[in-house]
Amino acid sequence: MINEFEKRIFSSLVIIPISFFFIFQGSVFFAFFLSIVFLLTSYEWIKMCKKFNSLKFFGIIFLLVSFFHAFLFRENIGLYNFLFVVLICIFTDLGGYLFGKIFKGPKLTKISPNKTYVGAFGSFVCSLIIGILMLNNFPISFTTLAEEEIYSGFNIKTQLFNLVLILSISLTSQIGDLIISYFKRLTKIKDTGKIIPGHGGLLDRIDGLIFVIPVFYIYFKLI
Repeated sequence: MINEFEKRIFSSLVIIPISFFFIFQGSVFFAFFLSIVFLLTSYEWIKMCKKFNSLKFFGIIFLLVSFFHAFLFRENIGLYNFLFVVLICIFTDLGGYLFGKIFKGPKLTKISPNKTYVGAFGSFVCSLIIGILMLNNFPISFTTLAEEEIYSGFNIKTQLFNLVLILSISLTSQIGDLIISYFKRLTKIKDTGKIIPGHGGLLDRIDGLIFVIPVFYIYFKLI
């Protein structure tokens, strides 16, 4: 367990700075980065579904749509808004892993045997911590100018909106994680790949994010 945790920490210290570099650069740099990740995750998906041809096409199309929306989100909704969503997903995953390993407890579902109710709670807690920190320290806004005047200052309506938003992103991320876990269980594999020591495949690490991005890009565009 300790060895696995150390691998996770080391891998994260390498991958997160590289990812954030391309996110901050945006434009062509970010498009290049997304293209590489798309190709790698598509390969993992195809390899995972080699016995289920009908799933291959569906998965590739979904990944393409998700990565395309990631580019639109970063460019059209804004850098800090995009980081807000990404970090909530990261801390949702981190909270679930740490709380689940430390406190254990009853299993959440047979789809993913390693997930527990305590882990799900930890995911929400950690997502709230990073979400509130981001909202209080960075120029993040998902409202129109007229709405900003209504929501300006400290009021219950603003805080309730922020709370529901953070928890909704975290919940969507956890559902996405379970969906990919279902397909992994269906194809009888533990991880989608071995490219990231301690984590598994790329798809294992962004399983929640690929569902969150298109859902909340559409939501934020609508509001």
